[in-house]
Amino acid sequence: MSITVTGRKMNVTDALRQYAEEKIGNSMKVMDIDPLDAEVVLSVKRNPSIALPCKCEVTIRTKGNVVHVEESEQDMYAAIDVAAAKVLRQLRKFKTRVIDRKVRAGAHGDAASIKTLAEGTGDLDLDALMAELSDDEVVRVKEIEFAPMTEEEALVQIDLLGHDFFVYTDRDTDTVRVLYRRSEGGYGLLKEPESN
Repeated sequence: MSITVTGRKMNVTDALRQYAEEKIGNSMKVMDIDPLDAEVVLSVKRNPSIALPCKCEVTIRTKGNVVHVEESEQDMYAAIDVAAAKVLRQLRKFKTRVIDRKVRAGAHGDAASIKTLAEGTGDLDLDALMAELSDDEVVRVKEIEFAPMTEEEALVQIDLLGHDFFVYTDRDTDTVRVLYRRSEGGYGLLKEPESN
């Protein structure tokens, strides 16, 4: 397990670095897999009108899955605490929904399909999909590769990343699909119409 703590437009003191490593590290202990790498980025907004100026971003990559958490608070230590708690919840949910299900399926499934699930679906950072729009102008463009996965794996990824939508290639049909979070609750799926 490795944790990298950096500051964006700020100096990270040894005490702050040690605190972040300890808190995020304790949250990551729920996962007993290797490699498990975390990047922690700390930043402070200097604008006095911002109510929560201290921000802690945590990105964890493991076996092809990405967990991303961003939390802002009044104090940097509080931001780290809240981010660590959210990381713990996300990793527990991941472990419950994916890893434990794989173990249960291991008794009934074939070894090849279980190995494919365990290896993950490739690094797919949802932040790369999020284009920031301002005044009808595309201000950021990123290229990504769509990893083939099932609808269930896409549901896990959208929960892990906490985004409103997730784009993936369906493993069975080899078509691009968009999974999105509905404001009334639940999820929606956009797919190409099936040809007759």
